[in-house]
Amino acid sequence: MNNTFSILFWLLNSRISKKTGEAPIMARITVNGKRAELATGKKVMPEKWNVNAGKVRGNSEEARVINYHLSKMEVKLQKIYDKLVEDDQYISSSTLKNLFLGKTNKQHSLLKLFRYHNDSIEKQVGKEYSSGTLERYKTAYRHVESFVKDHYGREDFALKDLNYTFVNDYELYLKSTKGIGHNTTMKYIRQMKKIIILAIKNEWLDRDPFARFEITTKEVKKGYLNKEELSELYSKEFGAERLEHVRDAFLFCCYTGLSYSDVKKLTPDNISKGMDGECWIFVDRTKTGSSSNVPLLPIPAEIIKKYETHPIVLNTGCLLPIISNQRVNAYLKEIATICGIKKNVTFHMARHTFATTVTLSNGVAIESVGSMLGHKNLKTTQIYAKVVQEKVSEDMKALKNKLGASGFGKAVNQ
Repeated sequence: MNNTFSILFWLLNSRISKKTGEAPIMARITVNGKRAELATGKKVMPEKWNVNAGKVRGNSEEARVINYHLSKMEVKLQKIYDKLVEDDQYISSSTLKNLFLGKTNKQHSLLKLFRYHNDSIEKQVGKEYSSGTLERYKTAYRHVESFVKDHYGREDFALKDLNYTFVNDYELYLKSTKGIGHNTTMKYIRQMKKIIILAIKNEWLDRDPFARFEITTKEVKKGYLNKEELSELYSKEFGAERLEHVRDAFLFCCYTGLSYSDVKKLTPDNISKGMDGECWIFVDRTKTGSSSNVPLLPIPAEIIKKYETHPIVLNTGCLLPIISNQRVNAYLKEIATICGIKKNVTFHMARHTFATTVTLSNGVAIESVGSMLGHKNLKTTQIYAKVVQEKVSEDMKALKNKLGASGFGKAVNQ
């Protein structure tokens, strides 16, 4: 890459000495429009400074000594710059400044920066981030690590070597070698992009390898349970207590729209009277930090009552006895089979069911649904509205076929 590089000497007039009247002379290093400033260690009276030439006026002993010092600095900086260009090293104004001052020029790497980022998140789990977010970034790190090792045969990858080809090849690797779907691949790439943005902000990278890469997502139909399946799930009796617990937690979220991480942290403190005098659930969503306030419907109220004296609830202070997400999803597969539900039921499907079958299909305004789900953007909620619209369309087509061309059904033609 061709860099723009310049050195400018200037007078820091805001720091004129009250005793001598002199101002310090500074050096400004500019690389690709970004600056770093460096003290020269020299001072001079402002009236003796030639702003246009960037040096002391005249040919006095003082002028010769100071100008010679500035010239030596300029030559040294130029040599450092030329050496970095020759070695094909990453160049920034701060890099030149640090090398001039004798500091080591650290060549930053992708995986090292990724680990630093993940360590920072880990320290904030329970405050700014959830444990689920940390696990997602750890998974993203492992994918990048295996790509660098398998594709390039390296233990790490220098930030300065990142380019569009790297990102494009990483996308292909995730899809072909790892067998990951398009939307999930885009999520992993988006997570890596966050690391790249961090590098650019720290001036460890002067170009964005994602500049020409378009992160796209394909529309996916949200799986949900219909009212018949919900009814079957609610009325089914299970011989195993573990299945009953998972079924109840799932149903609770079908009627509240809460996610696994949100319902897991619920306590009685999250339940209080709303301005309408009714009981509401008030919670800050773990994933987005946005508020999710939901009126407490009869079925989730019934479930809360059912587990009031459960040992886990009494010992932990939580609202419901919730086991690990992995075990929950494994048990839901078993529950679906017992209930005759031929769908890939996951815990997150409860949230989709709340949006479609429980609310939108029953005429709840889309803005209200978005608010209860804690969506920051109405477009996110509109995905569910489209699903409902498609279902209505299918139902009406079936009705049209049933009624026939006359519009009155077969009885009219008899």
